[in-house]
Amino acid sequence: MDPEERSALPPALARAADAFERYLRAERGRSEHTIRAYRGDIDALLIHAVTEGNTSLAEVDLGSLRRWMGEQNAAGLARSTLARRAATVRSFTSWALREEIIAVDPALRLKAPQREKNLPAVLQQQQVRRLFEELAATAETGDPVPLRDLAMVELLYASGIRVGEMAALDLVDVNRERRTVSVVGKGNKERTVPFGLPADTALGRWLDVGRNKLHKPKSGTALFLGQRGGRIDQRTVRSVVDKHLASLGDTSATGPHTLRHSAATHLLDGGADLRAVQEILGHSSLATTQLYTHVSVERLRDSYRTAHPRA
Repeated sequence: MDPEERSALPPALARAADAFERYLRAERGRSEHTIRAYRGDIDALLIHAVTEGNTSLAEVDLGSLRRWMGEQNAAGLARSTLARRAATVRSFTSWALREEIIAVDPALRLKAPQREKNLPAVLQQQQVRRLFEELAATAETGDPVPLRDLAMVELLYASGIRVGEMAALDLVDVNRERRTVSVVGKGNKERTVPFGLPADTALGRWLDVGRNKLHKPKSGTALFLGQRGGRIDQRTVRSVVDKHLASLGDTSATGPHTLRHSAATHLLDGGADLRAVQEILGHSSLATTQLYTHVSVERLRDSYRTAHPRA
């Protein structure tokens, strides 16, 4: 919703949405990306409420919420989007009840389609080796950008951190003596994640040679820099990863999250404890981490079907 549309909301609805946004930022510590997503969902709900003649949140009932969800389903929105929007609305109305903006929570019985549990894309270990062989070959020139790209991809795979977490890293967040990196994840939760010797070697070359060549007064303390010297942005990282994954020629996987998925799966394949992998990835729920056990089982089944004579 643009500012003009938002200003057209009845005052009571606009005040509730603004207060909820402040709550997400100040009390829940949500990221700006998450807040924008929540606010977009709430604005869409409030527009629907206005079309039904509602001028305050207390007038929005379960029937109105169900009709709103039905319209989105009819418009062809993905089940994952519908599930997210239903969760956002439940969070919004629960907050409104606590704040005594409403007397009854209309979303208590609101249901949405279950999210599709698609298994994440995972690289095979030999694909990972080829990926880093290619990156290392391009970095042999000593040019700063290939040195940076090698260090970024090595760190993403070695640590399993999210692309946003990596882009936000400062020099002080890396402890090369202990080979650990301190990141701030979802919900502003801090964690310390280990990385291996290849990533440390790549980071060393980037810090000793590459970063100095891209450094500008505006670089500040950012660990990774763009070509103009500013902090690296997530789109650039995605572009780098996509380019090198495409060059493998035998995978349709894209994006930095592929490296995170692959790191988790390879850790579990190698015998890592599920709780340890949960801590490394920064998952608040063990159930999220357990998805990677299903990936490993599927890989085991594929191997079995391929190799066993009576599969």
